[in-house]
Amino acid sequence: MTVLITGASSGIGESLAIKYAEAGEDLVLAARSIERLNQQKAELSQKYGVQVAVFESDLSQEGSAQKLYQQITEKGFKIHTLINNAGVGLFGEFHKTELAKEEAMIQLNITSLTALTKLFGKDMIQRKKGRILNVASVAAYFPGPLMAVYYASKAYVKSFSLALSNEWKDFGVQVSVLCPGPTSTGFKDAAELDDSKLFQKKIMSAEEVANEAFEQFHKGKEEIIPGAMNRIQTRFGSLVSSKTAAAIVRKTQERV
Repeated sequence: MTVLITGASSGIGESLAIKYAEAGEDLVLAARSIERLNQQKAELSQKYGVQVAVFESDLSQEGSAQKLYQQITEKGFKIHTLINNAGVGLFGEFHKTELAKEEAMIQLNITSLTALTKLFGKDMIQRKKGRILNVASVAAYFPGPLMAVYYASKAYVKSFSLALSNEWKDFGVQVSVLCPGPTSTGFKDAAELDDSKLFQKKIMSAEEVANEAFEQFHKGKEEIIPGAMNRIQTRFGSLVSSKTAAAIVRKTQERV
């Protein structure tokens, strides 16, 4: 039995890979950067004595999730824990951002995540055992001016995961959703957030998020929000109107 982590070459995915290796779990790591994955493979297998397999995969491409599933299953791996961590954002006014980037974001954040959950989830249901952690964001709780598509994509991930948690618990499959706040990873650069207020304040490290995620996930928690301030913000969001929430989000992440 093996743990599959997508988006494993950096950030939260990399930190979770370390956590699972420390726990003695064998790993399958997928990301676009095969060079970095091979480096991780050498480091983790040598330090922790676990088996690590790596797959180059760009899940923003159509059909990539099905291809990755086929590659992994053909190698004989049985995935008992799936962590859908790969994701991307894009900052800017919607009428100015590139449609191609948003279509790729939807493919990555929604379509590939859904496909991998279904493909590996059906195998888990057949075995009557498994765990799935889908990585959303605190963005899932709010409408997000200046990152409209990203916020909407993470709302999908949260809703989808909580629905499946209810559906699949009777089959022995745990489905949880991780909703981190702003985190010190490569996400800021990829999302073109350098001039946003959102990343000008102190934020959690990827290691801090992974530590809390790992602990809560293995306690069976369905909805995981690392960081006390992030939990407070999501609760506050439920107390105000969507119009007010959108105005607050815009003020929080507008350009410096």
